[in-house]
Amino acid sequence: MKKIVKKRDDIVFYLKMYPLTSIHPKAYDKSKAIICKKSIKLLEDAYDKKEIPPPTCETDAVDKNIALAQKLGIRGTPAIILPDGRLLTGNKKAEELIKLIEGKK
Repeated sequence: MKKIVKKRDDIVFYLKMYPLTSIHPKAYDKSKAIICKKSIKLLEDAYDKKEIPPPTCETDAVDKNIALAQKLGIRGTPAIILPDGRLLTGNKKAEELIKLIEGKK
């Protein structure tokens, strides 16, 4: 994502925390903590497997994200929904993702 937004200021990513608690037991609280602080730094720390402080607020955002993912049939991460509604799963290289966003194959 960082590579893409560095190249293209017309592309925006909206992140939804979707903890896979069956394989990452602490992911739910980490997701809540990131949402409470609205912190990209905490998100990056979580990706780097650093310790994340406990949540500092009450929020149902994570529960709503889980419900939305289930409704959309999303079972894993990363998952990307393109502007045309297509669902992509798994990692994509920046150039490949830009082409997909532009509607090119």
